[in-house]
Amino acid sequence: MNYLLQANLSGSDASSYLPVAIQVIFAVGLIVFLVIVTHLLGPKRKTADKLQNFASGIETHGDARQPMAIKYFLTAILFVLFDVEVIFFYPYAVNFKELGWAGFWAVLMFVGFFLCGFIYIIKKGALKWED
Repeated sequence: MNYLLQANLSGSDASSYLPVAIQVIFAVGLIVFLVIVTHLLGPKRKTADKLQNFASGIETHGDARQPMAIKYFLTAILFVLFDVEVIFFYPYAVNFKELGWAGFWAVLMFVGFFLCGFIYIIKKGALKWED
């Protein structure tokens, strides 16, 4: 049994991709089939009530395209940026003994870059809300 598994792994012939190709063809075919069937069997009555926007039963008023302060977007982007940077600390925390001093200096350099970016953001006033 082990021989059969190893023999198939070493080859890179097209037959090893056949199951994946069959699955992709089946998935795409199913999607196309379902879209066509729902289009043919679905109702086709378009009235003014059905074409009107629905927002939880609340009547709409005003324009949704109002200008919004860029501080919200900037704060969201900074949160994602620093949140992703914190995720990089997890592999170091798990493997800090195996990484040794080289890993320690690499993480220290990473924290230094992290703090430089944070100081830059504070100096630019990106987190000040009084405007």
